[in-house]
Amino acid sequence: MADGGVQVPRVAGGPAGWISVLIPAILFAWFCQFLVPVARGDVILAGIDWVPSMDIRLSLLIDGLSLTFALLITGIGTLVTLYSTSYLGKHPEYPRFVLYLMIFMIGMLGLTLSDNLIALFVFWEVTTISSYLLIGFTSDSAKSRRSALQALLLTGTGGLALLAGMILLGNAAGTFSLAEILTQGDAIREHELYIPILILFLAGAFTKSAQFPFHFWLPNAMAAPTPVSAYLHSATMVKAGVYLMARMNPSLGGTEPWFWALVIAGGFTTVFASMLAIRQTDIKQVLAYTTLMALGALTLFIGAGSSDAIKAAMLFLVVHSLYKAALFLMIGIVDHGAGTRDVDKLRGLARKMPITFFAGALAAISMAGLPPFVGFIGKEFLYKAGLEAEVAATWIVGTIFAASVLMFVAAGISVARPFFGRLPDTLKDAHEGPIPMWVGPLILGTLSFYFGVFADIPEVWLVAPATWAVYGSTVEVDLYLFREVNTAFILSMITFAVGFVIYLMHARIRALLGRIFAANPIKFDPGWDHVLDGLKALAAWQTRYLQSGVLQSYIFIIFATLAVGIGATMYLQDALNFTVDIAAELEGLVFKHWAVLLFITAGALLTAYTGSRMVAIVALGVVGIGVALIFILFSAPDVAITQLLVETLVVVLVAVAMLKLPHLELRSSQPARPVHALLSIALGVLTTLVLVGVLQSDLDLRLTEYFEATSWPEAFGRNIVNVILVDFRALDTFGEIAVVVIAALAAYALLRGTRYESTSDEEGEK
Repeated sequence: MADGGVQVPRVAGGPAGWISVLIPAILFAWFCQFLVPVARGDVILAGIDWVPSMDIRLSLLIDGLSLTFALLITGIGTLVTLYSTSYLGKHPEYPRFVLYLMIFMIGMLGLTLSDNLIALFVFWEVTTISSYLLIGFTSDSAKSRRSALQALLLTGTGGLALLAGMILLGNAAGTFSLAEILTQGDAIREHELYIPILILFLAGAFTKSAQFPFHFWLPNAMAAPTPVSAYLHSATMVKAGVYLMARMNPSLGGTEPWFWALVIAGGFTTVFASMLAIRQTDIKQVLAYTTLMALGALTLFIGAGSSDAIKAAMLFLVVHSLYKAALFLMIGIVDHGAGTRDVDKLRGLARKMPITFFAGALAAISMAGLPPFVGFIGKEFLYKAGLEAEVAATWIVGTIFAASVLMFVAAGISVARPFFGRLPDTLKDAHEGPIPMWVGPLILGTLSFYFGVFADIPEVWLVAPATWAVYGSTVEVDLYLFREVNTAFILSMITFAVGFVIYLMHARIRALLGRIFAANPIKFDPGWDHVLDGLKALAAWQTRYLQSGVLQSYIFIIFATLAVGIGATMYLQDALNFTVDIAAELEGLVFKHWAVLLFITAGALLTAYTGSRMVAIVALGVVGIGVALIFILFSAPDVAITQLLVETLVVVLVAVAMLKLPHLELRSSQPARPVHALLSIALGVLTTLVLVGVLQSDLDLRLTEYFEATSWPEAFGRNIVNVILVDFRALDTFGEIAVVVIAALAAYALLRGTRYESTSDEEGEK
């Protein structure tokens, strides 16, 4: 508090801000120690047993791919959090924002470093949930809430598919360790479950990385604050799917289904997203769609699978991370200083925001693929890999050419349009951002230039080790800015020329694209709303029929589902393939057996036909006692005693409860229910068949023998049933008791609150 009791505004985010900067900075420095061994080709494994009984180990796998991602996540994370201290530092919910961002960073690091598939999935879902919280950070905005929910549902659904694929892959490989799975590529590709595994993995990867037709959630995620957009779109969440495809390439890649799925989806997403990018007027949306383009290109070249394609993909991964984070941070400064992101309203800002312009220009030049920036090298190697492809070379080169041209245009829209020209009167008050905001894009833009001039640095420390990890073996990686005039270089020159012409015609092309997309009847984002409406309608329908509030209906549905499930399973699994000699089985029955059978049957029939609750519960007790007699006849006194005690207790308690219920009308006044009778008969028949089938098979008595041998020596009990209940499965029994107690309390509260008028029949009974 300052003098006079005035609260001093939080400066640079306060402790939360500086802590958020220090954590990724320290982690970045820690990961740098692995650069030398990984550059030599070493793979580092470390971890602890997490769930040993399930062969789940919380272990880290540090190779070229995971280290590259870790450095990007922590390095860019440091700059983004520094940026956030000024961008959001005075926001009242800034500490909450920092918490979400740190959880997200931990999730991404865990995802990219995990050696165990199950642990990878856990961190995968951490990124899903934390990104939901980040996208919906402005919770009072309906747009933010909708975008967050859309991202959560789409990527969460893909995550469930991925989990199923991981379980199948773990079973097929006999292990959940990625280090071991990556060495079993041939066996996995030949496995009968390969196609289901591939489909499920790609479902998770495509939804996470917004490949067509799941592309629409990513631009909507721009509802998040700008630092979140910069982080999600540069090196983290949206590249999680790319990481997964790259990581699994040695095991799942190299087949035609893998090739065509990734090449077609990636190529189409690349061109489609580039066209959508240049028709936007919000520069943040322009950058969002160019992220889609980059994700499509990475997917395309990972699918192509050659050493040149993998090398180009890993180089472009680094290139895109540098310029995209810088451009997002740049447009955040523009929005902060000028009050708008609309490209039609921004002109001449270079005089008002010279440092931001310089940083943005460095990143935009790399994005446009101009020399001597690393973006030029990245584009050259994409062209070279496409030209050398043995299959679908025309498709690969064509998509990359179209995307590169439109990326050139998008770079101009993002930087040239806002910063050049005459400053309008509406922007006279525009101002430069504070140091923590422009230092990030300036560093990233400078790195784009530095890595282009000194290409051997990213080659040795990042691209080569990552290429070896993804390709599955050591291959030559030689990055250079320029050596000769070849087809790739000529394509680059044509790209610049065509891109410049389209940039000059941008306004007319944008209007044309707007009309084309407006005339397209297929709208993915509105279609998402229709899907949700359909799900809500389906939920309302099933609630109306399955959750009617009538207990009888609930019981009928439960047992009908059980009958269908058991019957279908027995039929599909050919479980009815057994024979029973009924005559031989009946020969062993004597009078006491028939007497007990008639006793039980009489109790069951009386329960079904009586019109009195009291008689029904007593008849059920008769059935229970009959079952206890069966246990006695077949030498199971322990089970018989337990059964008898339970039945007696149930009859007494239920009978007491029945006294509180209103009078039950006579059965004769109710219509017959043949469907219920058929269901009862079906369940009886199925239960009988299951028991007969079990008795026809060889029983595994190991557990029985274990209990017989250990009940007295270890649990000091001669009643084996009781020992099992209170010792061997004590926690299960405790849980069951808790459930029964809760149900009893609920029933007591319900019965105590029941008020009804006595009928004449009840008065007569009294």
